[in-house]
Amino acid sequence: MAQIYLEVVTPKGSVVSEDVDIVTAPGVDGEFGVLANHAPLLSAIKTGTLIFKKDKGEKYLMVSAGFAEVSNNKITFLVETAEYGHDIDVDRALQAKERAEKRLARDIAHADDLDRIRAEAALQRSVARLAVAQRTTI
Repeated sequence: MAQIYLEVVTPKGSVVSEDVDIVTAPGVDGEFGVLANHAPLLSAIKTGTLIFKKDKGEKYLMVSAGFAEVSNNKITFLVETAEYGHDIDVDRALQAKERAEKRLARDIAHADDLDRIRAEAALQRSVARLAVAQRTTI
């Protein structure tokens, strides 16, 4: 099977740099898949699970907001964070989820928009981390 080069980069550096068979990503307009020799594409990425397959194996990566570019048989993700499931502290993610839910449950009518947006983003990140951690341990 033909492969595509996958690169996932965060402000801290490269997380993934390898040839893969297929990539499935959480685009802001919905999940999308990319195979070798895909047409050029630019997409915004939302917090969620990035899945890539190689040699019948499947890997999961939690990614947060960013962009993806497909060009010349290469897909590059520029994201805020990217974490493999085995690197995720599940207890910490659960605590972050609970904190975010409590912040959102408070009287939202009195919270400013920035507080609500931050709480929603924290909730999305913690839920994504938990989903990736769970899939990795299966």
